[in-house]
Amino acid sequence: MNTYVIAVSIAIPIFMLLIGIEAFAAYRKGVKINRSADMISSLSSGIANTTRDGIKFGLVLISYTWLFDHISIISIEPLWLVVMIAFIAKDFAGYWIHRLNHRVNIFWNRHIIHHSSEEYNLSCALRQSISNNIRFGAVFLFPAALLGIPPYLFAIISPIHLFMQFWYHTRMIDKIGWLENILVTPSHHRVHHAINPEYIDKNYSQIFIIWDKLFGTFQPEEQSIPPIYGILRPANTWNPVIINFMHIWQLMKDSYRTKNIWDKFRIWLMPTGWRPEDMQQQFPLKENENPYSQKKYSPNNSSSKIGWVWLQFSFSGVLMFLIFYTMENFPFLIISVTVGVLFLHIMSYAFLLDNSRLAILMEILKFIFVCVLLFLLNQGGLLTSNVIQFIIIIFLIISMGINLYFSQIKLIQQPV
Repeated sequence: MNTYVIAVSIAIPIFMLLIGIEAFAAYRKGVKINRSADMISSLSSGIANTTRDGIKFGLVLISYTWLFDHISIISIEPLWLVVMIAFIAKDFAGYWIHRLNHRVNIFWNRHIIHHSSEEYNLSCALRQSISNNIRFGAVFLFPAALLGIPPYLFAIISPIHLFMQFWYHTRMIDKIGWLENILVTPSHHRVHHAINPEYIDKNYSQIFIIWDKLFGTFQPEEQSIPPIYGILRPANTWNPVIINFMHIWQLMKDSYRTKNIWDKFRIWLMPTGWRPEDMQQQFPLKENENPYSQKKYSPNNSSSKIGWVWLQFSFSGVLMFLIFYTMENFPFLIISVTVGVLFLHIMSYAFLLDNSRLAILMEILKFIFVCVLLFLLNQGGLLTSNVIQFIIIIFLIISMGINLYFSQIKLIQQPV
C-alpha cells in the first residue's frame, strides 16, 4: 500500500470528524452553515480529486527532482534548518501558484471548483480540482533547488502543507489575536472566498499571511462587511465534474466564436473573466454584478431525495477506497474503468440534485461501464463469484429505477 493511500485513510476520518464537530457547534449556536446538497457536492468533489491524485493522473511539466539534479549549488545543514527552509519555500510557491490561479483566465479553471460553493464551511475545503492535470508548481521552488533542498522532503511536506489549509475554512472561529499577524486564519480566508468588491482577489497566502502583506494583496475582514461567498459567474449546478470544466469550456467557445484573430489566442492568458468584446455583446453571460443581492442556487429537493443521494454518496466513498486498495493488484485498464464508474456515479446523483434528466443518462452509462468492468474481471479471472455479479446488477437496476422515480415526480417540498 502506497503512502498516499495511508495518508488519505488517516486524513479522511479526521476531516469527517471535524466537519461533524463544526456542524454540531453551528447547531448549538443556531447558525446555519450547511446545506445538504452543497455538502454532498463538496464532499463528492473531494472524492473525485482524491481518486485522481491516488491514481497519479496528470502531466508534470517540470519536476522538482529535475531542478534539484541540475541547478543545486550548495547543501545546507542541519536537518531542522533544511526542513524549515523547505516549508517556507513550499508556502512561497503556494502563494504565487494560488495568485496565478485567480488572475489568469486559463489557470482559473484549475481553481474555480474550490470557490464555487455559496457557503463557507469545512466541507468546502474539500472542493479540490480534478482539472489541474498539468503541474508547473516546481518552477516556483527554484530557490529551494538552488539551496539543495532534497526532493524527498517536499514529498513529505506537501501533503502536510495541504492538510494544514483545512482548518481555516470555517465561520465558527472569529479572529484569534496576535496569530492574525503571522498565520492565515479563518478570518483571512473568509475574505479570500468572498465576492464582495472590497474583498475579491485578496489573501492568497496558504499558511503564512506575510506573503500577502509583502506583495500588496492583504485585506483584513471588516465587521461591517460580512463576506458573501461564491463566484461572480454562478455555477448553478451541484455537479462537481461539470464545475471543474465549465470555465475552460467557455474559453474554448469564446476563442472559437470570436471574429478577432488576436483575441482567439490572447483570451487564454488575459485576466480572469476577460472576454472578447464581440462575445460580450453576442453571448452575454449571467454575472453576479451585485453580490449583495445574491440569490443562492437552491433547486427544490425533497427530504427523501436528499436521503437517497446521501446514500449514493456513501457508495462513492466505498468505491474510492476499493480503487485504492486494489489498484496495485489490478491492471490499469480495470482501474481506469472503475474510476469511470465512480465519476459517472457522482455525476448521476449530482444531476439528480439539479433536477436534471441527465441523471438517467449517467445511470445508463454507469450500467454500461459496470458491465464492461465485470467482463474484464471475468476475462482476467479476477471475479468468479456469480452471486456478487448478480448483486451488483440488481443494485444498478434498483438505483436506476429510484433515480428515474425522483426525476419524474413533481416536487412539492421545500429545499433541504
